[in-house]
Amino acid sequence: MTLPTVVVLSPDEIFCRIAAEQAHRSFDVRCVADIESVAACVRDVKPAVVALDLRNVRDGGHAGDRIVEDILLEHPEIKILVLADPDCPELLQRRAACSPIRLHCGMFTVEDMVHLIEPLLPKPLPQPAVRTTTERTRDQFGEAVFEGLTRKFETRSPQLKQMLDDLVIAAAHDVTILLIGETGSGKTYLSNLIHELSPRRKEPFLHVACGALPRELIESELFGHSKGAFTSAHADKDGKFVAAARGTVLLDEIDVLGPEQQVKLLRVIETGEFEPVGSNLTMKSQARLVVASNLELQPLVETGRFRPDLYYRLNMLKFEIPPLRRRKVDIIPLAKKFIQKFQDKHGIRVHRIEDSVLDALLSYPWPGNVRELEHVMQRAVIYCRDGILTQAQLPSHILTGHAGPTNDPSVSLTSRPAVRTIDNTLGEQVAVSEKEIIEQALFKNGFSRTKTAKELGISRVTLYNKMKKYDMIR
Repeated sequence: MTLPTVVVLSPDEIFCRIAAEQAHRSFDVRCVADIESVAACVRDVKPAVVALDLRNVRDGGHAGDRIVEDILLEHPEIKILVLADPDCPELLQRRAACSPIRLHCGMFTVEDMVHLIEPLLPKPLPQPAVRTTTERTRDQFGEAVFEGLTRKFETRSPQLKQMLDDLVIAAAHDVTILLIGETGSGKTYLSNLIHELSPRRKEPFLHVACGALPRELIESELFGHSKGAFTSAHADKDGKFVAAARGTVLLDEIDVLGPEQQVKLLRVIETGEFEPVGSNLTMKSQARLVVASNLELQPLVETGRFRPDLYYRLNMLKFEIPPLRRRKVDIIPLAKKFIQKFQDKHGIRVHRIEDSVLDALLSYPWPGNVRELEHVMQRAVIYCRDGILTQAQLPSHILTGHAGPTNDPSVSLTSRPAVRTIDNTLGEQVAVSEKEIIEQALFKNGFSRTKTAKELGISRVTLYNKMKKYDMIR
């Protein structure tokens, strides 16, 4: 097998010779002693990586910066590693911030350099098992499988199959994608799959939960900031658009962005350009964007909460993920998949699932979608007795059909009971509520009885007695 070539710039002949010995199994080293010879060597050998030893430079990094720029312009496919002193010239730091190069500042050995180079080398990638409607594999129930490098999406829903077919095509191109779907419907999972099905699969995938950030910090998180830009900005910080390099950035809950942030985001989508908070330096993002929202954006445009120009820009490649209640054919396969997952995780065997459990799962509207189903199945496995999954292991709201809040007005918050197993006496209703409160507190506190008792304001002995009363002790 032919090894990839790496051009190493270093005036230290012994350093280069040791590097060639250390790397003989990973790559072929071509050494260059002076920076003026780098460009010619790169043209001759067409390396996979160029490693520039720019320690002890006396020109502020100008010569190194010029050769980096030349390589990026003429050979954008070549990866560049810059090795600099701990006190790295500011010019090289700026170059690294706005270009797809790897910068290492600090002391290092030959072995360290080899370890820094190895992740940059091209690796033969297994072909993702992506199948179109006519090519993908199906079982006897008509299941379609869309598979990336580390994850796969399986569905029996015709509606979702068609959407995924279109999504696979869009994933292969360098375009911004909009995902609309209720909370827990799988937007983050699909975003990861889009990344794995794209040419950027070797680069970073970064998830920004916009709704979890204070509005005044969202810009800093996305675009970065310069030292002194605001009170707590004690140092320069790269934003996600820089950190992602040539990878993918998922902007979740895009609907929470304010008007000014929407303007800046539109500029990034159109030109890739932005300025860090408190800086006049214009930078350019190389990342691919996937944006997601659990709300339809058009009503937000009509009420003035979302810019029309950004909406129409995003709406060109919009994919709506149907909620779980609209693809009931996926509920049972997903439930069995989660049961298998939590069997392995918790060391509990489930040999049989009663039909009444499956009936209850199919009757419930799942306002929390796939994420809610996953949590319910984890709870059921944890409380499973004798290897048989029964209604007793399901939360009462699943059995009574009392759905939680959702954006879909067709889902009633007090649905009719799906499975009638609980009497309506006050005492029994109170017992059911108390049991659920204890279970939720246990989950939240990692099943620590001490922490759970403290949160509930009761003694550990009282908690133990209540768990025993409700058959919660294994």
